[in-house]
Amino acid sequence: MAAALILFGFLFALPLYRRNLMTLGDFYRSRFGRTVEVTTSIVITISYLGWVAAQITALGLVFHVLSQGGIPQSIGMIIGTAVVLIYTLYGGMWSVALTDFFQMVIIVVGLIFIAWSAGEMAGGVDTVVTHMDFAGKLDLFPKGGALEWVAFFAAFCTMALGFIPQQDVFQRVNSASTEFGAKWGTIVGGGAYLLFAFVPLFIAYSAVLIAPELMVHLEDGGDSQMILPQLVLMHMPMFAQVLFFGALLSAIMSTASGTLLAPSVTFSENVLRDYFPGMRDKKFLVMTRIVVVCFTALVLLFALNSEATIYEMVEQAYSVTLAMAFTPLALGLFWKRATNQGAIFSIFAGGFVWMSLLLPMIGWLPAPEAWIELANQVPPQFFGLLASLLGMVVGSLLPQWIRHDPQGHLQHA
Repeated sequence: MAAALILFGFLFALPLYRRNLMTLGDFYRSRFGRTVEVTTSIVITISYLGWVAAQITALGLVFHVLSQGGIPQSIGMIIGTAVVLIYTLYGGMWSVALTDFFQMVIIVVGLIFIAWSAGEMAGGVDTVVTHMDFAGKLDLFPKGGALEWVAFFAAFCTMALGFIPQQDVFQRVNSASTEFGAKWGTIVGGGAYLLFAFVPLFIAYSAVLIAPELMVHLEDGGDSQMILPQLVLMHMPMFAQVLFFGALLSAIMSTASGTLLAPSVTFSENVLRDYFPGMRDKKFLVMTRIVVVCFTALVLLFALNSEATIYEMVEQAYSVTLAMAFTPLALGLFWKRATNQGAIFSIFAGGFVWMSLLLPMIGWLPAPEAWIELANQVPPQFFGLLASLLGMVVGSLLPQWIRHDPQGHLQHA
């Protein structure tokens, strides 16, 4: 995801910023037409189900842990959702910017202090890093043949490329007051993201040395998501606990607020607005707020009924956009021969191949054993990406049966 921000800053930020657009859907419409606009906007909106559900699940987990089991995780999810919804609904992008700024200060201060405390308890930073290295936890690249490398690259693409066609990234870039801020704010943010992501990883691995009983619990089938909060609760002083859970809640809420607003704006602007011609800004704001509430309810329902882990929810979110939305955005910006027909071929080819592998893998469709084994080894969305690239090239180079005029209306040749 750090790579996604850096790539977005270097390659996508300025071309999109200079177009003076409100949403990514506006780009798809101006470049490819109304059909592509609606389809990609729906795809982007759906992708946020998993992403926001991951934040809601994490909120429920925090409330459950802090209450020592007194608050069920489901009730914690409802409480957290209500809090985020209220300030997102009434404050919009400005509330997201303000709360994110203050929450990020809490995150940085809180986690650095916890990392320092955990390192001291584990015998020093050198001790923890040496132990990580000896256990092979610092090995970035896969050990194996071509298939392992393909799987590694596919997993990288899921986050690094699937994160790019997301409205929350676009709206943060587009909210910058200058081109310099739009580009370099994103790049610096990506670099800081990469560096700071190692802090919670360091804290969590310290548990191996500080509290080996937690690792034994994990080996016995415990929930790995509980290691870090249990380490803090069981082995840290009260001040450190307050800092940690304050930072954790800040991280979750800062993400959830922006990611509630982004898909709601996309759906309102690029799917619904055309059905209400002549709508004034005040009525559009009301409609967007209604969409925010409806989307929040849908996310909460999804989170309450999902059995996926937080990480799996995030991976699912970016699988959708990688297979169906990345290629029309990237080639639409950087390949002059990309056409409306190519974009349509790309979206449906990517979606079809991705779903053809995904559904048998999760047991929703029958398929040959070799087919399922391949999907388990290499993420299905990677094949979806390849199919979408092929669809764009073939659809753009073939005779054009589907065209659109400069206003974005479809025309059949």
